[in-house]
Amino acid sequence: MIPFKLTILGAGSAIPSLHRAASAQLLQYNGSYVLIDCAEGTQLQLKKNKISAMRIEHILISHLHGDHYFGLIGLLSSLHLIGRTQPMYVYGPPALIDILHIQLKAADTKLRFPLIFQPLESNGVQCLFSGKYLELFSFPVLHRIPTWGFLIKEKNGEPNIKADFVAKYQPSPELIRSVKSGADFITSDGTTLPHSEITFTVNPPRSYAYCTDTAYFEPLVEHVSGASLLYHEATFMANLTEEAKNTFHSTSVQAAEIAKNANVGKLLLGHFSSRYTDLSPMLAEARKVFQNTDLALDGCVFEIE
Repeated sequence: MIPFKLTILGAGSAIPSLHRAASAQLLQYNGSYVLIDCAEGTQLQLKKNKISAMRIEHILISHLHGDHYFGLIGLLSSLHLIGRTQPMYVYGPPALIDILHIQLKAADTKLRFPLIFQPLESNGVQCLFSGKYLELFSFPVLHRIPTWGFLIKEKNGEPNIKADFVAKYQPSPELIRSVKSGADFITSDGTTLPHSEITFTVNPPRSYAYCTDTAYFEPLVEHVSGASLLYHEATFMANLTEEAKNTFHSTSVQAAEIAKNANVGKLLLGHFSSRYTDLSPMLAEARKVFQNTDLALDGCVFEIE
């Protein structure tokens, strides 16, 4: 199976602390690197986790609160200084590209590599990228300023040809490619063998959903439905539900309710308030609602299965 894993670079909220960096994650799929949010200090977190920033191809920025993007211009500048030439694809709120241009102009810097920017749309699901193996999508969440969640989804792989069919009919390589592409097979006597009867799929496609910062927002259930792994912010514990509502954030229990209703495989809690040093009570209350829950702590690596 193609490697598909997530490294947590920072899981804190608002202000970085000595025990938690602010929001950033690195998703790796078959050699492709996707950076999700880029708080200040993200470059150091990449180095601590022995991840080469040069291999990042796509950067997703959820919104324009500083703890989610203040590290971006520094990362781009460092890549420029160390000689990157391949394009960098950045997806974020429409105003982000103006901010980057102002910063680069003030520093009299012309990047050595193409910076290809795609603004996020305010309504509905948006397909940001569709490659050979992966698709990237965005969707709005509910926060104080325009904010987006992301879904990174494995494409359906080519089906395998059943061995008994190959043994019986000994199809040519050209016919095998045709069947794998979706065609039926017609025998020498004119009988049609449907594609579905002579092929099989080994594994269903895997997916990762990222939701931060957001208040409890029921439309997310549809957007992340069936995700293999869901990261959902849990800034507060359940006893601070009113504060979560007032600040457009979520509690651990609310995150677990989204995971349960969306029937995801596993839930990760993150974006923890700096008031919490011991996160075990937060994990315990979430697990009462959705058992397969874990904490997205700095440096943790999760295989997406």
